[in-house]
Amino acid sequence: MASTLRTPPRFVPTLTTVLEIPAEPAGAETHGAADTPPPRPDPAGAVALPVAAQLSQAEIVSLEEQLLHRVLQRVDFSLEERLSDAVSAAVQQQLDDMVPRLRGEIEAVLRALVIESMAAELSENTGSTPASGV
Repeated sequence: MASTLRTPPRFVPTLTTVLEIPAEPAGAETHGAADTPPPRPDPAGAVALPVAAQLSQAEIVSLEEQLLHRVLQRVDFSLEERLSDAVSAAVQQQLDDMVPRLRGEIEAVLRALVIESMAAELSENTGSTPASGV
């Protein structure tokens, strides 16, 4: 996969301190049942491996998958939040721009309808007497 000698891009944080993993006492392995699997390591409590440590291909793939999963979870949460904000702002801007145009169109349509209705009413009732009952 990736070479450990490759220099990461400048925007990637780099490890400046190597933490040594304390050796477990010899009796620590015998306290559990023989058929129970070892506990999974907690990613939050992970420590850096010394540069000289060689990892197998399967371990490298596993570490890459864990890292990818954690990064995607963070990206997913942030992306959803930011996209929601951006879409809301864009929709509000479109509505703000649309209201004056809609108001003008509605006014023009209503004006035309009132003029047509008044003209029709006046043409039908020209010369007739008002319906006042006289």
